[in-house]
Amino acid sequence: MQIRLTTLSENTVGITARGLLAEWGLSILIEVDDQVILMDTGGGAVAANNAEALNLDLRKVSRIVLSHGHYDHTGGLRNILAKTGEVEVIAHPDIWAPKYARPEDEPERYIGIPFVREELESLGASFTLSREPVWLTDRILTTGEIPMKTEFESIDPQLYVRKEDVWQPDELLDDRALIIKTEEGLVVILGCAHRGAINTLKHAQELTGEERIYAVVGGMHLMVATEERVLLTAATLQELGVKRVAASHCTGLPAASLLAQQLGESFIFNSVGTQLTLP
Repeated sequence: MQIRLTTLSENTVGITARGLLAEWGLSILIEVDDQVILMDTGGGAVAANNAEALNLDLRKVSRIVLSHGHYDHTGGLRNILAKTGEVEVIAHPDIWAPKYARPEDEPERYIGIPFVREELESLGASFTLSREPVWLTDRILTTGEIPMKTEFESIDPQLYVRKEDVWQPDELLDDRALIIKTEEGLVVILGCAHRGAINTLKHAQELTGEERIYAVVGGMHLMVATEERVLLTAATLQELGVKRVAASHCTGLPAASLLAQQLGESFIFNSVGTQLTLP
């Protein structure tokens, strides 16, 4: 079993990635066996643009998995659907919640999905919404809702949902990851890991019965984390025996640099144009 992951949308572009664009967002194309799956769509036109620049045919995408309902992971849907046509979109029902960021001493900002469902369905999206894990094949599944178990991971307190003019902290129950079972262990692809990267990995182990984790790829939402949390994350990744960590997006450059120091050769700065062949 061979997996190829291509990062189509991310905050940075590698020095050799000529003609590619970056944005605040994340989108990863997953090619495994006969499956072509898109994890998230970035924030706008970048993912579709970069797929074309890399000669990747989005018409082959059979499923789109949305990690959660924030604009930087869903804002590229319109452009992607223009390339894919009819396609199944797998997500949690809460992707449609009215999501906001409320930084201290700043006005609130809407950060939810920037489309209405009817528009996306008219463009070919067929939504499969589930709170539970969804098995795409006998070796590929989504996590479903992720329980909060670690003592050092927490949800960003600036994130809210607004319901009938009442502000509620966003529990990010829609936060999910994609899991691929391989002969070398699990490959876990994160969107933002709002409910904690380690919580996500431990949930993946429980769902699959597989203790070995070969690779972790994607956003780890450590950009607002304390140094202590980053170090505990790195230590736990080492305890779990993770062979490759390809961090992106909301991991944040300071946290990613600290992870790189702690994890050494197993760490990869995963930017636009990065192609990983696993295991």
